[in-house]
Amino acid sequence: MATLLDVALMAVVFVGNTLVAAVMTRFFRIQLHTRWGTVVYTALLVPVVLVITTIVAFSLGVGVDLGSAGAVLGLMVGLPMALGVTIDVLYVPAPDEYELPDTAGR
Repeated sequence: MATLLDVALMAVVFVGNTLVAAVMTRFFRIQLHTRWGTVVYTALLVPVVLVITTIVAFSLGVGVDLGSAGAVLGLMVGLPMALGVTIDVLYVPAPDEYELPDTAGR
C-alpha cells in the first residue's frame, strides 16, 4: 500500500523530470542552430537522462510500485518529457526573441 510520503516523493521526481526535460530542451534550442538538430537531440538525449534520474530515484526507495516497467516509463519518462518540451516550446519565448546586449571587446 502506498503511503502519502511515497506518493509525494514520486510527485517530486515527476516534477524534477519535467524540469530537466524543459531545461534540456531550452539548452538545445539555444545552442543548436538548426531546428532538426534540436528535435533529434531532444528526442534522443532527454529520455536517456530521464531514465537515469528515474532509476536513481527509484533505487533510493522513492515512489510506489506501479506494477510494470511500462507504467514507470510512461509516467516517469514519457509524460514528463512531453510536458517539459511543451512548456519550453509553447510557454517560454523563443531564443530569437531575446535581445542581448552587445558584448564589449569582440
